Amino acid sequence: PSRAAGPRLLGLMVRLLLWGSPGAWASYLRRSSSCMPIPHSMALCYDIGYSEMRIPNLLEHETMTEVIQQSSSWLPLLARECHPDARIFLCSLFAPICLDRLIYPCRSLCEAVKRSCAPVMACYGYPWPEILNCNKFPADHELCIAAVSMDENASSRRMPRASCKDCELEEASTAREILESLCANDFAVKIRILRKNTTTTISDYDLDPSRVEVLKHGPLLRTEIPSRLQQWLDIDATCAHNIMRGTHAGVFIVSGEVQSDKVVVNKAYAWQKRNRNLHQAVRRWKHHRCPEQVG
Repeated sequence: PSRAAGPRLLGLMVRLLLWGSPGAWASYLRRSSSCMPIPHSMALCYDIGYSEMRIPNLLEHETMTEVIQQSSSWLPLLARECHPDARIFLCSLFAPICLDRLIYPCRSLCEAVKRSCAPVMACYGYPWPEILNCNKFPADHELCIAAVSMDENASSRRMPRASCKDCELEEASTAREILESLCANDFAVKIRILRKNTTTTISDYDLDPSRVEVLKHGPLLRTEIPSRLQQWLDIDATCAHNIMRGTHAGVFIVSGEVQSDKVVVNKAYAWQKRNRNLHQAVRRWKHHRCPEQVG
């Protein structure tokens, strides 16, 4: 998990401590739990921004072994980057900060994370668990942990969402296989992608509008392809992250399908000099006729 949220979370906790009214959810008896260091083996919350947590936690896990085991099952969801505050929300429950009062996540934080992450969980057959029912958490006017991403003017930004379909950078096989792949998809485009930041939990990507070469537009209008692909970059953080592989900029051949109001990328190849098969396929594409076009 990213460490970027740590300092922001500490700042949030300081503000909570300075809040005068404890509210109905704020009283917490020290004798009901004990403070323990967050262990390195608790990957979900280690180095989150504070070093000690309460046991039992807010999910009624009574031993550190149980906490580590249960929290590790959420790591794949964080890897899908479904919401920038998902880690903060989960750690507020799995590893509550060791204060003399109990602080739950705000209901709005739960609802925001659920809205973005529950659809991703559903892709793999997991419903949003009842133990995380957002109605159990306090309203925003009470003492609670609010969304941190809103501190960075994220309210006007579309929250990235991962698609159900995994997307990886493909190895350019033979030119014929690449041509068959282009034929099988609705659209194919050569584009340049730029990474906008390197410090936040969720990476943002921009499409370079001056470097868009349409190979196949399918049901899309050529003029709308740049905006539709930018929408894809905005909402499918996982796919873009996998394609970029940690680089700050790159040129790619991407192809995919049109699904109602969005496009989904199925294949992506890095446009590099050593990918001779890819270069050959693109040159041949101008005169290539897909099987359904023959006859």
